[in-house]
Amino acid sequence: MSPLAALAIFAAGLAAGTVNVIVGSGSLITFPTLLALGYPPVLANVTNTVGLVPGSVSAVVAYRHELTGQRSRLVKLGSASLAGGLVGAALLLGLPAGVFKAAVPMLIGVAALLMAAQPRMSPILESRGFRRLHGGAPLLAGVFLTGVYGGYFGAAQGVILIALLATFIDDDLQRLNGTKNALALVVNLVAGLLFIVTTHIEWPVAGLIAAGSIIGGQVGGHIGRRLPAPILRWTIVAVGLAVAVGLAFEWH
Repeated sequence: MSPLAALAIFAAGLAAGTVNVIVGSGSLITFPTLLALGYPPVLANVTNTVGLVPGSVSAVVAYRHELTGQRSRLVKLGSASLAGGLVGAALLLGLPAGVFKAAVPMLIGVAALLMAAQPRMSPILESRGFRRLHGGAPLLAGVFLTGVYGGYFGAAQGVILIALLATFIDDDLQRLNGTKNALALVVNLVAGLLFIVTTHIEWPVAGLIAAGSIIGGQVGGHIGRRLPAPILRWTIVAVGLAVAVGLAFEWH
């Protein structure tokens, strides 16, 4: 690995760690960077997942105050994320790489639109008993499926998670962003562990991504925790739609 390539990977990890804390699409920075440097797609994907785990830890630390009082919620939703992450990671290792390509852009786009519509949808869901402290069965199913997606590919899983959480849970958006970061950590960690024991990891690359994403997690936490809820919401919407459109053109 050349010094220039190492610097590019570290910088991508730094940017990804920052973006992941705020909206959750950092893999769209690191993954293409690895592809551009010549790493095969599956190797790039698994190495990227492992490398971003320390950044996810950094994000949770940055949002630790917002996570206060959420233990029961995190245990319930975290179990769904854990199961989904395992399934998704297993699918990555066992299925052709193109299986999810058609669904992923649409899924991210729907999540972004759901986030945009959340202020109007929330009162309707609340009146019908769907909006509650833990979100109920629909949210649990959604978190599990997002975990499957996150374990398989992971890019923009945070956009999907925060849209689901904000729609089905009656709580402050910053607290829900902290929840999103914790659930993404569960998915990345369980998928990363499975990849470590079952397939090859490019460890120097993972180490550079990890170093950058740890710093990025703190930078993103500093920025994200200070954004007013409307700005945070529309930032997530804009990034989500941009990701969906970009992937749709790139993959089709």
